[in-house]
Amino acid sequence: MKTFKLIDVWISLTLITVFVLLDLLPVENSFIMGYFVVGGWQLISMVVHVIAGWFGDKGGLRYRYQWTVLLIILATLLFLAVYPLLLLWLLALLIGAPLMAVWYTLICYQEVYVKMKRPLDLMK
Repeated sequence: MKTFKLIDVWISLTLITVFVLLDLLPVENSFIMGYFVVGGWQLISMVVHVIAGWFGDKGGLRYRYQWTVLLIILATLLFLAVYPLLLLWLLALLIGAPLMAVWYTLICYQEVYVKMKRPLDLMK
C-alpha cells in the first residue's frame, strides 16, 4: 500500500506540473488532454483505493471526495436530459476539474506524508 500511495502522489504531482507547463507553451490541445490524463489517472487511483479500502473512513477527506465525484457524475447524467443546463454544467466542470485534481492530490499527499508517518493519529 505504501509504495502504491507514494507512486500515486508523485505521478499526480508530475502530471499536473507537466500539463500546466504544456499549457504555458503553444502546444495544441494540451489543456483538454491534461483533463483526460490527470483525471483518468486520479479516477483509476480512486477506484483502487475504494476496492482496497484504503483511507475510506466515513467523514474523512477521501470519503468526502468520493461522494463529491459520485454526485458530479450523477448530476452530469441528469443534465444530459436538460440540454441548456448541460452547457452551463460543462462550463462549471471546466473550471472545477483542475480544483478537483489539486484537492485529490492534496488528499493523497496528506495520506502519505502525514497519516502514514504518524500512526497514532489514526487511532480514535
